[in-house]
Amino acid sequence: MVRVLHGEPAFSQFFIDHLLTRTLRVEEDLVDQLFNSSERRLARALLLLASFDKGGMREPIIGKISQETLAGIVGTTRPRISQFMNKFRRLGLIDYNGEIVVHNSLLNVVLNDNPHLKTRTEPSGRSSRRTTSTA
Repeated sequence: MVRVLHGEPAFSQFFIDHLLTRTLRVEEDLVDQLFNSSERRLARALLLLASFDKGGMREPIIGKISQETLAGIVGTTRPRISQFMNKFRRLGLIDYNGEIVVHNSLLNVVLNDNPHLKTRTEPSGRSSRRTTSTA
């Protein structure tokens, strides 16, 4: 490996870029796990899976991903993931019917300083807000 790194400058640059990107991602994941609620961690995970860092367009997640897998990524339970997914769908942040389609509005969950999602007011004037706890 050392011989290839010294002998192939293009590969060396690619490899170092990859290592730095991966290190940065691990650090971001650690900060996310320590300081964000499970709801915000799920929102971030969905955005990353939908490749929002590559253009910010509405993109489906490729392939099916189970709530169990999402729970493992986020570090919470499957019932909590189900609760958050239903909440995100109800608020129009995602479409979820076998395939998950993430909308730009989900970025507000990650970027908003408030750790809880604000909900829309229903036409009747009632707020559809439900109390959520942070994990």
